[in-house]
Amino acid sequence: MSDAAQPTAAEVRAAAEAVKAALDRHLEAVEHRTGEDDPAVYDAFNILAAAAEAYDERLYDRYDEVTPFEIPGADDSLPPYAGPEEPNSLSVLIRRDYAVVEPQRLLAQAQRIADLDPDDDRSENAPVVGASVHAALGVLFGEFEPDEIASRHKEFGLEEGDSTLWVSASDDLPEPGEWLSTPFDQADPQRVVCRFDVSSVFDEDELGEDLDEAES
Repeated sequence: MSDAAQPTAAEVRAAAEAVKAALDRHLEAVEHRTGEDDPAVYDAFNILAAAAEAYDERLYDRYDEVTPFEIPGADDSLPPYAGPEEPNSLSVLIRRDYAVVEPQRLLAQAQRIADLDPDDDRSENAPVVGASVHAALGVLFGEFEPDEIASRHKEFGLEEGDSTLWVSASDDLPEPGEWLSTPFDQADPQRVVCRFDVSSVFDEDELGEDLDEAES
């Protein structure tokens, strides 16, 4: 941006004051909310988001600095819903990411599971469970439901990453076996009724710790 197009210091200060006013308005709306979907809270959130974005832009244009926070907008994750108003069926799509941080723990747990299986008839050419992370993961996810693995991930030598759950509406339940060959190809974001994300990006405890460190 050229010098002529840069905002003035007064304009940056005015944008900062607008953020402060929007914060006060948002807090007041939250304190006096009348229900989970209070429109006053929704409006105050949008005003705060717009004020924060405007301040961030002016701060960067004038001083080449950015703010340490970001307020996600409603349109940042999914397009507007375009599915049926009264869905006849639905699909629940779940993604969970893990890092294998303790391979030996994972291998030991998988070997223990395999040793307890009296019907195990692994061939001579099959990978040894206790020596192959690939084989160990197959045993682990074959034995436990995904929700149980999520609740016991540390026990299996895993570390949680991001996760998301989409509830997607459809007109009719697909025929048995119809989508099994490509289970995720037909996920349409415009048919997502609701979604739930978990990420360290949104970890309020970590955010609080960072603020405490900054103030100390």
